[in-house]
Parts: sequence; structure tokens; C-alpha cells
Amino acid sequence: MFRGSGSHARGFHDANATLPGIHSSRVESADPLRRKQTLLSLIDMLSDLNNDSAFDSDITSPPISEEELPTSADEKVSNAGADLFLRFEKRVDNLDKELRSFANAARQLGSSVGILSSAFKLRERLTKILFLFRENAANLFPRKIPRQPREALLNPNLMDRRRRTNWRGQHPPPIARHQLGADLEPDVLPSQFESFARDVVTFLNCLNEFPEFTDEAVNQSMRGFEADLKYWASCLAEYKTQFRSPAVQRYVHDLTTEIGDHIDNITMTLSMFIEIGVPTIRFHQQHAASNLLNLSTVATFFSAVTATTLQFSYNATGDVLSDAVNAFWFSSLVFSIAAAVNSLLGLTWKQAMYRSPGHRVPWWVLIWIKRSPLVFLVMSVACFSAGLMLFTYSSGQGPVTSTIITVLTAMTSFGLAAVSAWFASERWVFVRHRGQKWLEGVISEATDRMCNLPPVRVGRIALHWCQTQLAVAHGYLRRLTDWVAKARAPTELLPYTQAQAQPRSRTAASSQPPVYPQDTMSAGPRHEAALSLCSIATEHPVSSEGRSDESTESRHSDARQRFVNAIRSVIMLQSTSRPMSPRRDSSFDTPLAVDRSGMSPGRFSDPGMSALRGMRVTNAIEKLKTLGTSQEMAAHQALVRHLQFSPNGRYLATSSWDRTSVIFRVGESLTTHRILVHVRGFIGQVAWCPNGRILLTRLTRAVKVWSEDGVCKKTIERQNPVQSIVWLPNGEGFLSVEGSDVVKLDLQGRVLATYHLGQVRLTNVAVTPDCSRLVGVGPSIATASGPQPSRHTRVEKRIIVYNMLTKTKESQTPFANDVRDITIARKSPAVLISPEKAAPQLWKLEIVRDRDRAEYAQTSRLSLRHTFALKFPVDIAGPCHFGGKDDQFVLCAAKTGDVHIWDRETAALLHCIRPQNPLGVGDLTCIGWNYATDDPMMFATGSHDGTVRICSTAPLDSRSEASSYAGVRMEGERGTNFSVHSNG
Repeated sequence: MFRGSGSHARGFHDANATLPGIHSSRVESADPLRRKQTLLSLIDMLSDLNNDSAFDSDITSPPISEEELPTSADEKVSNAGADLFLRFEKRVDNLDKELRSFANAARQLGSSVGILSSAFKLRERLTKILFLFRENAANLFPRKIPRQPREALLNPNLMDRRRRTNWRGQHPPPIARHQLGADLEPDVLPSQFESFARDVVTFLNCLNEFPEFTDEAVNQSMRGFEADLKYWASCLAEYKTQFRSPAVQRYVHDLTTEIGDHIDNITMTLSMFIEIGVPTIRFHQQHAASNLLNLSTVATFFSAVTATTLQFSYNATGDVLSDAVNAFWFSSLVFSIAAAVNSLLGLTWKQAMYRSPGHRVPWWVLIWIKRSPLVFLVMSVACFSAGLMLFTYSSGQGPVTSTIITVLTAMTSFGLAAVSAWFASERWVFVRHRGQKWLEGVISEATDRMCNLPPVRVGRIALHWCQTQLAVAHGYLRRLTDWVAKARAPTELLPYTQAQAQPRSRTAASSQPPVYPQDTMSAGPRHEAALSLCSIATEHPVSSEGRSDESTESRHSDARQRFVNAIRSVIMLQSTSRPMSPRRDSSFDTPLAVDRSGMSPGRFSDPGMSALRGMRVTNAIEKLKTLGTSQEMAAHQALVRHLQFSPNGRYLATSSWDRTSVIFRVGESLTTHRILVHVRGFIGQVAWCPNGRILLTRLTRAVKVWSEDGVCKKTIERQNPVQSIVWLPNGEGFLSVEGSDVVKLDLQGRVLATYHLGQVRLTNVAVTPDCSRLVGVGPSIATASGPQPSRHTRVEKRIIVYNMLTKTKESQTPFANDVRDITIARKSPAVLISPEKAAPQLWKLEIVRDRDRAEYAQTSRLSLRHTFALKFPVDIAGPCHFGGKDDQFVLCAAKTGDVHIWDRETAALLHCIRPQNPLGVGDLTCIGWNYATDDPMMFATGSHDGTVRICSTAPLDSRSEASSYAGVRMEGERGTNFSVHSNG
């Protein structure tokens, strides 16, 4: 390892040889000079050894930082999971900070004890939820997430601490006061979610108890969070005994993303509520308090005035007037004092932090506190005014004084009564119409309804007729008067509508009949239109030669032309204001093309490749490097939906949205064998039977049975939509996935068995090689009466293992992402799950002993083996597949054309094929592997434009054809044959 190790060994030997000498010299003579020299020589040898080691390390490898060290796939998954939890923890801390700020800001509000208590309770619940998620993340990533001691879990609920304080002020021990994690086990997570939902609703209700400010954003975010929490609690309740399994723990860990999004929304809206809502509520409460304070001040001064005035009359008794005066003034004094006291009482109650909200107070208490001060003050003023009026008579004042005081008192009392009635009516209208109408509008509606009564309507018609007749008579009278005045002194008369026009000449004015405003008043709208035309006709002066025929015709023609021009202008204006029809653009928006390299050299930077030591895998890697497009054919006119090689490798079947399914013959060149035309419906899937002689095509509500020669043998109609079809490995029938049921059918369409998998909408199933179990996947179905997720929340997906022999559900595993397909390996219990927008996952189906049943009973469970890592985010196209000999590879195709190939056992990325075509042209839709041959390796892909491509490791030569495709070439089958089934 070190250069010069022999010399250093000799140096150490010499040093060890001299050590006894050093010891003896120290004991016998204790010579300090010799001892110093020996120590210095030993230090020099150690420094030389250290320098040589450093020099060797510099030569062998440069210093590598921790960030530059290669990380395995599991390490990347651990880092991503730890980062996800740390982001969730930061979100929870931000919400807790906002709740603390809100609690501090809400202390200055009246009736804030409820919101303070709910905020503290919500903080306590957040602490428990964060602790449970930390424990869950620590179980998944023990090297990244440290555990939190239960003793260090503090209780942030100050209200709870105060309740535990006894009346003497003695506090319990700190451990008993702060400990929260005594009962926090993973099994209580569903109940904690339900309690969390209740705490969120309680906090929201306390916020809504402030009528001064209502924030719809807070209501929507918290209501959505409540619905999702209840939904997640109901879903997690299905896994009561599985919270320590890695699959359920991963699902719980994946929930941190959606819970964190809700927490961010609540944090943001709560921050806005603190900035806007709390000052608004405070302003309204201060405004109400200032009103009560003003009432108290006025009532206090008025009581002093009443008490001072009462001194003039309290001695005068014995007659009716004097007793009435004293009664009114004493009553006024009582009412004024009551108004002052009740105002102070209401002011104190409104500013109290511990007062009850309005809807939790009896109505008579609320009315007494809010309305009694003003009512008492009004009654006090009324009694004082009545007593003052009577005092003028009882004290023997003059008649003038008594009369004036009586009139003024009546006027002020009427105004006070009218305004009080108006205030009361406004309050009634607000309560009746919930603030949608004003009092003036209600009065107008009542007036209109009264005017529409038959007697009132008859009176209005008669009155209108009288007014019309009077207007006509007045017009004739005015015209007669003007004619008489014109005979005496001719003057210039202008039309009524042209009052602002310039004066015309006297001859022009006399050349046309005058128009009087009285005519317009009596004629209604028709006369107004005539006036406007006359005004247009009088804009231009006419000839002064008199009423000649030519001048009359010219005036009529000019007026007619102006009228026509006006109509044309109106038509043009309407045509320009009419909305235009949207233009259609026939151009397509295509993504920008990026540079794409050809086939990437399979470099293995992943440390997981160190496990691939076998010669077989090494040869496979070398073959994968030579994968390339060998054949290409425009098979369809529309998107290729699905494709599959026959088990013997002789044929390739495709299905497309052009309502055709094509059977290709696989050989030196890809040739069309049969075209299967479907009259109705789109073909969603093709499936070869295990012996390769029967082909199934799946429609929406039917399954067609075809021979390899393209003859339709049977059309199996189904009542429910068919989501997927899967052949049984023994070839005795196939499975039809229909909603929550899996129906076992034979080729004649007879139902052999029906398997119900519970509240799940299955998308696909896979059958084990021994035909004893099936694995189904799909989103769960929420009951109509149960909790429903919000619009933006992902529905829970479930992977269910079902025993087909006992017809029982053995296990179910939650899954966060949408699942496209599920596949089981042919010779191993490996289960491949293809998510919609994530990398595929490899699971293992394990057979274990069932502890809940008999001694020798067995059950099954799923455990995650790998999550295959992608080099860059891609959009998966179609289902993923096993490939290679003994299903040693895992293939995944992206819509952009990238094909990723991993090793199944180590999850190492062996090869990545980049597309040759520009981005956005011929995007992939599906992929299929040819299991019949391993030399050469071959798979096919379908694209949006209907093209089918064959990728293989090497072109097919005569040797490969003789070894792998001996029976492929069949004489007389080179032509293209069509098979059309008339029944659709």
C-alpha cells in the first residue's frame, strides 16, 4: 500500500530496539539529551510515513468530496424521501408559526377565547401528526431521519396547561404536563386524522363566529382539508394491522405531499387573515364600543340635566298636571340612568375576551345588551319632552309660551318617532331579505303593488285622460293666442327642440308652420319623433321666394335623403358592434425539436452494476448496445393503441383507433398477414392465447375471438364495460375485468366464475403462473354515504391479491400514483407495476403462513423490491414489460421515444435508447417484447401516426432464421388478406 514499506518496517524495528535502552537510561542515568534525540528521531520517522501515505493517496486518487461520491439507487430514493419529509416538516412549522401569530393577534379581540382555544388545540394536533409522520419516515429511512424522543414532545396547548393548574396555583410535574407521545403509535393514525379534521372544523367555526369579517378563501381551503382528512382516515382504516409494513408506510409517507399542499394553502390564507381580517374585526368592535361609549356619555349628561330640571317641580304636588310632570321627569331620570348603566355593561361585555359568541347567547340577553341603551335613551328624551310640555301649563306660563313649547315638542317627537321607525324598518328589511334589498326599494315595491290594484289603476287612467285633455285644450288656446300676437307683430318662432340653434331669417321662419312645445307635451312620443324630424329639416335655410313647388320638393327630398342616411348609419353601427365569429387557425402547435443523439453507450455509473458478474448478463449488455430500429411500417391510419407478439414469435398483432387490428408475420421483413376490420367500436387491446393460435380483441362492451388466420369465431357481448382482458396461463379461458368484478369466461362466452374484489374500480389484473391467484389494481370507490375526496386530491389506489380458489381477498396494499398496467413474470413471483407518470416498480409476491386461520393455511402479501430510477422525468407511454431470457430485463417506453432498459434484480439502468425522429413527431404509445427469442433480442413500438417499428439487436440472417424462426416462412402466405366480421 505504501511505498518504501520495508525501510519503514526496519525503522520501526530499530526504534523498538532502542526503546529498552531509553527506558534503562531514564531509570539509571536519566540523560535528558539522549532521550530528546530518541524522541526526535521517532517523530521524524512518523512524519515520513505520513508524508508517504499522503503522497500515495494523491497519486492513486484525487480528493473526492461527499457530493461527488456516486450514490446507489436506494440511496437516491432515501435522499428523495428524506427531502420530502423535511419539506413537510417545514410546512408544518410554518403553519404552527402562523397559528402562534394569529393567537397573539386575536387576544385583542372580544370573544376570542374560542378561537384561541381552537388554535392551541390545532397546534397540539399538528405536533402529534408531525411526530407520527417522523416515526413513519424514520422507519423507512433510518439513516436519514432521526427519531424524536417521546419525552421531548412538548404540548403547545397553553389552555390545557392552565386547566391542569389547580386553584392554589401549584403546577403538576413538568413531565406529566408536557408529555404527549404516550399513546402515539402508528395504528392511531386514522383516528388522529379524524381528530385533525374535527380540530380544523372547530377552528373554522370559531373564525366564522366573527360576523364582522368572513374570508371565503379560508372557508374553502379548510373545508377541502377537512374532506380530505376524513377520506384519508377512512382509507387508512382498511389497514389497521398493516401500519408497520413498508408498503403502507410508503403510502403514508406519500400523503405528506398533498397534506403539505393543504397546509400551505391554510398558512397563506391565515397570513392574509391576520393582515386584513383581524384589523377589520378590531375596527368593527371598536366602532361598536365607541357607540356604546357615546350612548353612555349622552345618557350620563342627560340624567344630570333631568335631575337638575326636576328640582323645579318635585315640590309641586297635589294636582294632576304637577303629578304628571313629576312622573314624566322621574321616569326620564330612571331611563337615562338605565341607558348609561346598560351602555357601560354592554361596552364591558363586548370587550371581554371570554364572552360567548352571539349565536350562543339567549336572544333576550343579546337584545337587552345591544338595544336597551338606545331604547332607554329615546324613552328618557320622550318622557323629558312630555314633562317639559306639561310643566309650561302647570307652572302658569303664558298661552304663547305653552303653545310654542307644545308645537315644538310635537315636531321633535314626530321626527324622533319617524327616525326610530325608519331605523327599525331598516333592521327588519335587513333581517327579512338578508341584506339583498334596501328599505327604499321595499317601499317602492310596496308602492308599485298598491298602484297596480284595480281601483287605483282606474283612478290613474282617469287622471291621465283628464291631464291629456287639459294639455290639448291648453295647446289650442296657446296657438290661438300666438296667432293673434303674430297678426299684430310678426316674430320669429323656432321649434322647441332647436332652442339652442342660431336664429333664422324672418322669411325662413315664415316659410313653414310653427311647432309649439304644447303640442309635444300633449302628443307623447310620436310628437317627439316628429319634432326631431322637423328640427333636422330646419337646420338649413330655405329660399325666401315663398312656398314654391320647387322649394317644397327640394325640402322633402333633402329630408328624405337625410332620413335614409340616418338609417344607413344606424345599420352600419349595428353591424360593426355585432360580435364577429372566431377565426379558425388550421395550423398545428408542434413542440420545438431538440437535438437527440442516437443510441447512448450503456455506461454503468450506478454502483448496483457491481452485482452483474455473470457472463450471461455481460453478453446481454453487449447485445443491448446494438439495439436499433431494423424495420418500420405504416400499419395504421390512426394511433396504435396496443400491440403484442404471439408466444411462438411468429406473429405480431396490433390494434388502432382506425377500427382495425393487423396481424403481421415476423421474419426477415415485417409483412402483413391479416387485417381484422371492426365495424363498430374502438379496439383497446389485443391478447394472444398461450399457444399462439387464438387472438382476442377487446372492444368497449365486447370481446372478439379470432384465429391466427384472421377468422372471427365468436363475438362475446358483455353488459358492463370491459377494462381489460387477460388469458389464463393454462389457456383454459380468459378473464374480463369489469368494474369491481373479474369474470372468468371461455371461448364460447360462458361465465365460468365471477370474482368480486371489493370497493375498487379495477383497471387491470394479472394471474400467477399456477392460476391460483390474481393481482388486481385500481382506484378505490368511496361509498355514497362516506367521505369524499376534494377535487384536487388523488384517489387512493389499491393493489389487491385475490385467491381464485377460495374466492377470498388475501391482502391489499395502498398505492399513491395512478396505475396503468400490472404484469407478473412467467417463472418467478415478480410483479411489475406501471404507474401513469412515474417510474415502474417491481414487487414480490410472497407466500406466507396465515396466522389468523388454520395451522397450515397460507396467504400472500406484496413487498416492494425496486423502484426503477429514470435519468430524467418522462411521460410513460403504455404499459411496461418484462424482457429478455427469464424476464431478466424491465422495459419502459416514454412518449418522446426514449426506451429505458433495466436489470430486474439490481434495478440498474442497462441501456437507454434515444429516438432518431424529432421531438413531437411519431410519439410512442405502446411497446411489446418478443418473448419467443433471445438471440436476437427484439421488441416493437407503436406511435401516434400509426407507424409500427421493430427494434432488434442484429438483422435477421439465415442462421438466426433457422434457429429461432424455422417455421415462420410459410409458402403462399406473402399476400395481404382481409378479414371483415359483419357483426362488428
